[in-house]
Amino acid sequence: MDQVFIKNLIARGIIGLNAWEREKPQEILINVVLFTDLHDAGLSDSVQDSVNYRTVAKKLLQHAESAQRYTVEALATDLAHLCLEERGVHKVRIRLEKPGAVRFSSSVGVEIERTREDLL
Repeated sequence: MDQVFIKNLIARGIIGLNAWEREKPQEILINVVLFTDLHDAGLSDSVQDSVNYRTVAKKLLQHAESAQRYTVEALATDLAHLCLEERGVHKVRIRLEKPGAVRFSSSVGVEIERTREDLL
């Protein structure tokens, strides 16, 4: 299976359990791998036969910046579902991080994989 990726997409949104985390937006680092078949796009040289990573990135940013989820697990699941709604995406891997959320670490977060079957 071929892959389309979006690396180090930075959103600013409300996420976290603590009251201070819900006061102002914080950085959310998003990495995505979309599993798809790029054979037709490689032959046609047309974005219509591929997954448009710009469109996906805009959707991910919009949701991450407006969802105000309490957990990175819930936000990662939301973002996975958005990716799987895209035509041709069979599976997605999402890595979601909160830089600086834990003292003495550069980042904390989760990584999940979901398939179209998980949407059912």
